[in-house]
Amino acid sequence: MTEALPVLQIERIHAYYDRVHAIRGISFAVEPGEIIALIGGNGAGKSTTLKTISGLIHPRTGTIRFLGQDITSAESHAIVHAGLVQVPEGRRLFSTLTVDENLDLGAFARSDHERFEKDKQLVFGRFPILGQRRTQLAGTLSGGEQQMLAIARALMARPKLLMLDEPSLGLAPLVVREIFHIIRELNRQQGVSILLVEQNARMALRVASRAYVLERGEITLSGTTEELTRDLEVQRAFLGKTGARAVARDAR
Repeated sequence: MTEALPVLQIERIHAYYDRVHAIRGISFAVEPGEIIALIGGNGAGKSTTLKTISGLIHPRTGTIRFLGQDITSAESHAIVHAGLVQVPEGRRLFSTLTVDENLDLGAFARSDHERFEKDKQLVFGRFPILGQRRTQLAGTLSGGEQQMLAIARALMARPKLLMLDEPSLGLAPLVVREIFHIIRELNRQQGVSILLVEQNARMALRVASRAYVLERGEITLSGTTEELTRDLEVQRAFLGKTGARAVARDAR
């Protein structure tokens, strides 16, 4: 029996901003149906990693493969066409367009127009508040509703891999829990593979099966959620004793 290829395979990539060496030879993989978390502090290289995978920055060396195809030098629009979609940090919605219009733009790469409206109804089923707000301007939504719309817009592209950049940013704790519940359900019910970049390590480790710790552009630790939760260095830097116990409880 043929072994399934990783959805995403990163091999020794180095990326720069001009002369600044932002990503230093990192390697990791996302297997089918997995949620993988990249955690680390500000300036660790988490968002740069996603931008490099998305084609917004091209690595100087190394290889990026998506579903077995080399996308290292591919343009960002071609990467979206292939099924790799990013929800950017800060949502980046079209604030002067309606909820409906933002969802339409999420499907720009699709040609299967007969399924378009059906998928939009599925999105409204998952995010009922967006169905109620479909004629409302995106810029007038609450922070949590905007994050839901950003995720829903990405889903309209029918991604095979969804990359989420700091989905908890600027949200109240109750809303953060709701967003992470949605992330977990997308993975469990729809089988969407997810690469999650998040400073809130406690929440990231609750939903992920494996995680990588980034520091100064390098992967310094990796392992299963259980392994990293027990790691004293991760506890000191990201979780604290209370957070570690909460993650361990959720993992059981």
